[in-house]
Amino acid sequence: MDIVVLLRAVPDPAEELELNEDETDLDRDFLGYVLNEFDDHALEEAILLKEEAGGTVTVLAIGNADEVPQMLHTAIAKGADTAIQLGDDLPALDSHAQAELFAGALASLSYDAVFCGVQATDEIDGQVGMLLSARLGLPHVSVVVGANPNDSGLRATKEYWGGITADYQVSLPAVLGIQAARQAPRYVAVSRIRQAQESGALNEVDATPPAPSSRVRIDAVRIPDTGEGAAMIDGDESAAAERILEIIRGAGVSV
Repeated sequence: MDIVVLLRAVPDPAEELELNEDETDLDRDFLGYVLNEFDDHALEEAILLKEEAGGTVTVLAIGNADEVPQMLHTAIAKGADTAIQLGDDLPALDSHAQAELFAGALASLSYDAVFCGVQATDEIDGQVGMLLSARLGLPHVSVVVGANPNDSGLRATKEYWGGITADYQVSLPAVLGIQAARQAPRYVAVSRIRQAQESGALNEVDATPPAPSSRVRIDAVRIPDTGEGAAMIDGDESAAAERILEIIRGAGVSV
């Protein structure tokens, strides 16, 4: 089975996030990026299928951050066969623009399935996989926690609320939004990443940001207000219990 995995670079949540001057986006000039966590699971699930059933894994990423080449080299070190970077130093793109760029790149590739993370940490709405499947005219299953090929295509396990799961029989080719691989994404040694960097296996493809098409404009972004934090209650257990009751009653709760 030949699988294409879409990888996205997202702002590193460990960094201090600041807004740009007009407060419509993050200040991305000095922002570090990391691989989207859900895309890492999509890559792991694709490599597992390759190890179990054969085939190839191709990774695609939009070049919107300096960290993208290393991200792709890491994917090769983990087991991907081919890595493709779309464009270089592109601006931040919304879900519609990402789907359009990925669809254009997929037009020149042969594949049985396309895997992507169920969502990205900087967009949360999980629309890239759905928009891509609509553009390609392919079936789509999201929130997938396991995939297994069979004679009829692919059996995808989808997770619902409360831990309920359902198995879907999916005709190929198809687009799957992966929430979790069947095992945690594998660790890869730095030496193997360096080998991938020296192999010249990364392909760069020119890409132009598409015109805005979502008809949604972000007017303002704000960082949540910081609360006052926890209040420490002094005294023994009896005094603490009395103080807690006092706080509860003061909030209008009948105890």
